[in-house]
Order: sequence, then C-alpha cells, then structure tokens
Amino acid sequence: MKTRNDNIQTLDQFKDKHYGNRGSAKRDQLDLGYENFKIGALIHDARVEKGLTQEELALKVGTTKSYISKIENNIKEARISTLQKIVELGFGGQLHLSIKL
Repeated sequence: MKTRNDNIQTLDQFKDKHYGNRGSAKRDQLDLGYENFKIGALIHDARVEKGLTQEELALKVGTTKSYISKIENNIKEARISTLQKIVELGFGGQLHLSIKL
C-alpha cells in the first residue's frame, strides 16, 4: 500500500518559500550562486571525461592547479576569458554563451 506525502514540493516552491520569489535580493543571490556552482561542476566533469588532472588542465590553459581547483569548488568565479581558455585550450572545444531576456 502506497502512502501519500502531501509535504512534497518542487524545487521552485521550496526556493519561493525559503528564499522569496524570483526578483527578490535573497532569491537572486541564491540563483547566481547556483549558476557559479554549475560552471565549476561542468568544468570538473569535462576535465574528468578528458582524463586530465587539474594540474594538466592548468598547464594547458596557462594558470595554476590551485586556480582550477577554486573554480571547480565554487570558491572563485571564472572570468569569461579564462572560461574560454579552459574550454578551447584545455578541452579542445568551443564556448557558446547566450543571453535570455
């Protein structure tokens, strides 16, 4: 027999309740933090998929292992120029950005 859980919320409902609606300062800060975390996670996953260590990626890009680690662990935000170097020089890919209004 299945039990019903009426306390289940979507992620957006949870964020609305605990951080306010979109456009509020607290919610915007949360969403921005998530975007920065997501970039670091994408870099980490791509690096692992390419079989590179942080040090190897840093050498290809012209930066330090410490800086790559800080980006991957959401301690430091990557500049767009650095992100472009990581993607193009480090991974041999292309960086595509888009803006939604």
